Amino acid sequence: MPTMNTIPISSNVRNLPPSSTLAVSAKARELKARGVDVIGFGTGEPDFDTPRHIVESLHQSVDGGLTRYAPSPGSMDCRDRIASKLRDENGIPVEGRDVVVTVGGKQAIYLAMSCLIEPGRGDEVLLVSPAWVSVPAIVGVCGGVPTEVSGTVETGWKITPEQLEQAITPRTVAVMINSPSNPCGTVYSPDELQALAEVIERHPGLTLLSDEIYEKLIYPEIDPDVRHFSIGSMPGMAQRTITVNGLSKAFAMTGWRIGYLATPAGEGAFAASAAKLHSQMVSSIPAFCMPPIIEALDHGAPEVERMRLSFAERGRLMFGLLDDIDGIRCVRPSGAFYCFPELSGCFGRTSPGGARIENAMDFCNALLEEASVAVVPGTDFGPTAADCCRLSFAASEAEITTGCTRLAEFVSSLT
Repeated sequence: MPTMNTIPISSNVRNLPPSSTLAVSAKARELKARGVDVIGFGTGEPDFDTPRHIVESLHQSVDGGLTRYAPSPGSMDCRDRIASKLRDENGIPVEGRDVVVTVGGKQAIYLAMSCLIEPGRGDEVLLVSPAWVSVPAIVGVCGGVPTEVSGTVETGWKITPEQLEQAITPRTVAVMINSPSNPCGTVYSPDELQALAEVIERHPGLTLLSDEIYEKLIYPEIDPDVRHFSIGSMPGMAQRTITVNGLSKAFAMTGWRIGYLATPAGEGAFAASAAKLHSQMVSSIPAFCMPPIIEALDHGAPEVERMRLSFAERGRLMFGLLDDIDGIRCVRPSGAFYCFPELSGCFGRTSPGGARIENAMDFCNALLEEASVAVVPGTDFGPTAADCCRLSFAASEAEITTGCTRLAEFVSSLT
């Protein structure tokens, strides 16, 4: 028989690491399909439905004929509304021309990195870590070198200005920070962010990429001192900051794939370059999704607050249950919807099913197989995250109680 030819794959794609998040989700779905009662804490999305008034706006848009091509960076009224939100709520001095509406926050990050990184030059991007799993891969695909500057469980998963200063090299072109944090659930205070920004200000060639997708999911009910702050509002940083945001998390619109980037840099020049690449990649998001963006920003606050309050209660519940477990350490979450316990106290032990627990991946696999609880290993979130796992409290209180009870029983059964 003739040998079957294969299609060659570029090294950029061949070298992309698989996502442990998706692997855990796939295994949990497989077990559920076999009838196993799996409690899933792996999903990074709200468990609420999109508010009805936003869905109705979509219906009206389709019925009204918004089914043709849209302007690539977004309709002007949509971009103007996002800009006014950023000015009024975040203090960022942007206009509609400075905004590009993207296919989720992930594409916004990809566009920004593509514009910042010169392939083949060895450009470094410093990632404040633990960091979302997709970001190092995006930096690499764009031709850059991801370098992680990492906090630890002892520091509340935060880095210091001194760490950031020491990490900057002549090859550094950008710094990226995500606050509130996925995977840690931590929030940098305004003073902490300003101190990091002062480091960047001392290096004129650096750009800051600020991922603020969880900005509305902050919990003073858990930490009374916590509040959101946008570095792009600082006069010395406005022209050097690209703010990434979207509707996925706060408005329970993950499947809608609506994100955006915004920066006043160059009087709209950076946004125009990002929009040029965006137009070659996807043309635009669907035209009928743009009125719902305006509807969400104009009238979505009550539903966002209802969901936020629910997440605050769930976060407090999950942290309390995890904090009572001997053998793990957990930082209190004050934003997003994640707890990020450190598991090294469980290593070197054996599960009732005979699994040897040497690392977080072993722990997560055994927990799923033997206790039917799905969590995400910290392996892909950065060097100091490798001994951790991520749990999402975007789940019902009953699921949180049952799942964390199973987790506690699993840990106590290790020998």
